[in-house]
Amino acid sequence: MKALFWLLAVFAAAVALVIFGRVDDGYALFVYPPYRVEISLIFFIVLMLGAFAALYLLARIVHHVLALPRHVRAFRERRRRGRGQAALAGALQAYFEGRYARTEKEAKAAYEAGIWPGVAAVLAARAAHELRNFGRRDQWFERAGTAGESAQVARLVSQAALALEERNFVGARDALRSLHASGPKHIATLRMLLRAERGAQDWEEVLRLATQLAKRDAIAPALAEEYRAQAHIELLARAAPDRETLAERWRRIPARERANPRIAAAAARQASALAAAPLAREILEEGLGAEWSATLVALYGELPRLDPAAQAQEARTRIERAERWLREHPEDPQLLSALGHLCADAELWGKAQNYLEASLSFEPTRAAYLELARLYDRLARPADAAAQYRRAAELP
Repeated sequence: MKALFWLLAVFAAAVALVIFGRVDDGYALFVYPPYRVEISLIFFIVLMLGAFAALYLLARIVHHVLALPRHVRAFRERRRRGRGQAALAGALQAYFEGRYARTEKEAKAAYEAGIWPGVAAVLAARAAHELRNFGRRDQWFERAGTAGESAQVARLVSQAALALEERNFVGARDALRSLHASGPKHIATLRMLLRAERGAQDWEEVLRLATQLAKRDAIAPALAEEYRAQAHIELLARAAPDRETLAERWRRIPARERANPRIAAAAARQASALAAAPLAREILEEGLGAEWSATLVALYGELPRLDPAAQAQEARTRIERAERWLREHPEDPQLLSALGHLCADAELWGKAQNYLEASLSFEPTRAAYLELARLYDRLARPADAAAQYRRAAELP
């Protein structure tokens, strides 16, 4: 369309010039003594236009000649960038196709062409990792680190992901903490950090991250609860050497989570190992009051003894509490077995035998048979004790 417009303009100018030449009798006079030149005005105008066109054409030629090196450089740069972009696209395709040697080759070409060098270096690093060439992988990560800020998130996330794959939890945690210290905290990287903190056994951080991700609906509630329970159990184990530390750690756990039978059982076992019977009883009674659990019932029957002065009163208290539970759970074999153990410790032989035999009538267990056998030993009934030992051994 533009060329047609110019063609029409030239024809219009020619027609106008011819018409003007027919009606105009003017002329142009040039005098340079002793010479005198006279030409028609139309010819003079045409001559001037031709001269202007020639000068313009000459100027354009000179300009292009002088600018030729710059045009050559620009052409080469465009060609280089085109090849680099094609190489980066080829590297991405090859990576998703699982052709890691080609990925690294194409990514190297893109890196050398200066096309997103940070991204190209990270891609090459991941390809080298898949090829199990860890030395080259680390070199590519170093190059990505010097390629500018735009690729640092991709570099750190990739380093963390590969470290997690190798179960290098400390390395993954360090990379992700560095990322979060200098930028926003995304859900994907927080989930990765949670996995790294679990592997590195930083349970306080596991508690914090599991809570944070659950609030953001980034992980399933059941999974968050499982992670928190595991963290509480591990932290209780670390607090075990000291009674006061254990009690403080237990009371720092939210009441809703203290009701978890696994957490309560772990805390009670730690307290029993420290001979902290009152704390163990408090933990078990609170746990059983919140949720009935056979594990907690069994632990209640195995609570450690107190000193002789307080043992008699403590034994009566425990038995009374267990018998109140029995009114609500009259056919619970674990509770009956625990009561048998408690009564045996209190030397209430008849009640102990009755509770143990009732427990076995509902569910024969090795623990109940052994407890009854020990009771018969204490009552000097070796034949009955041997029979119970034999029945315990015959259980699958």
